[in-house]
Amino acid sequence: MSDFESFFSRHLYGRIRDCWNRPVTGVPGREITLLERVSDDYNVTFRLTGRKVKTVNFASYNYLGFAQAEGPCADAVDETVQKYAVANSSPRALAGTHDIHQRVEELVARFVGKPAAIVASMGFATNSTNIPALVGQGCLIISDELNHSSIVTGARNSKATVRVFKHNDVADLEDCLRDAISQGTPRLRRPWKKILVIVEGLYSMEGSVCNLPGIVALKDKYKFYLYMDEAHSIGALGKSGRGVCDYWGISPDKVDILMGTFTKSFGAAGGYIAGSKELIAHLRSRSYSSVYGESMTPLVCQQVISSLTIILGEDGTDDGQRRIKRLSDNSNYLRHRLKKLGFVVQCDHDSPIIPLLVYHPGKCTSISRQLLERGFSVVVVGYPATSLATSRIRFCVSAAHTKEDLDRVIAATNEVGGNLNLKLERIPYVPEEGANDD
Repeated sequence: MSDFESFFSRHLYGRIRDCWNRPVTGVPGREITLLERVSDDYNVTFRLTGRKVKTVNFASYNYLGFAQAEGPCADAVDETVQKYAVANSSPRALAGTHDIHQRVEELVARFVGKPAAIVASMGFATNSTNIPALVGQGCLIISDELNHSSIVTGARNSKATVRVFKHNDVADLEDCLRDAISQGTPRLRRPWKKILVIVEGLYSMEGSVCNLPGIVALKDKYKFYLYMDEAHSIGALGKSGRGVCDYWGISPDKVDILMGTFTKSFGAAGGYIAGSKELIAHLRSRSYSSVYGESMTPLVCQQVISSLTIILGEDGTDDGQRRIKRLSDNSNYLRHRLKKLGFVVQCDHDSPIIPLLVYHPGKCTSISRQLLERGFSVVVVGYPATSLATSRIRFCVSAAHTKEDLDRVIAATNEVGGNLNLKLERIPYVPEEGANDD
């Protein structure tokens, strides 16, 4: 692909790169402030004008609205500054483990329903540094074709054999399993030391929810290990926000390794892996993030503890449940209205990620610019994150959004999308009262 990528970068991306890497300032909450920039040389370079533009934020993974500069979480973090340093200046395995790390790990393990958990300071590193500690040469990883880059990096670094199955296709996964078990390792045909199936709970580009019941049925039949990345589903799916297991009503015991990040629903940073006590003890001594990586800062730990306490209702209020319910209502309302207006929307029920397919990368940038002019920040996604012909707009819904925000972005998208012929049929926009669902 190198020749095409060179052509794409020079002749296409260079003309539309103003739609990406927009500089921002302040808190990425319900609204986000952009630093206006212009180019005098056709997007080769940019310069700031000094003007700030406040927009409604549909571009951040602030699912439960915890990205706030004020409130109980911010107050608790302020108090933590007085007790702990800003950074620990050491890996966890040396002098970087404090009581606040133990508290957040105990709370995470209890929240996801596992005996133990370990946290890392970076979400990407949680996958890329822990997967190599779980499998190695002589092992097999079977990965969903749309798994995140961090999973791909971890699988490659593990030196295990990697095979890919079609996205969320249980039948294709079973074919891969049957072939792998019957044929064994390449050349020697010996049994695999381990077979690890890796999936995501909620896929960030598709808005599709993992078919966990089907995969668990295969797990009971073929006895493989199951690793589930809940970066986007933890806090955002399920009646109590506990992710895909909660969403499907399946016991967390059915999943061997639960991974997630704090960068989305919790308004923090870093990630976690939860599992058996033996598994977590192994990762503490073998994972690169534990032995070599910097430990999570106390301030981030406190943000996680505070947001989790609210979600669990242990703060004495129902604020957490109200946020979870509002996120579900907002997501289903926006998806339903966009579909009803004739747009091609590709996501599952309750998904806070709502991709609107544009197909043509040129139209993708036009709608990004026009929505920005109307006061909305959205994510436009194209090659190489997706195939060239499946470019899309990705609306990221938050519990912080009001119905007025949703109605305004629906009306703006309807106007712009109609001008660009993105709709299957021309349907007039009529505001609706209350939340709706298909």
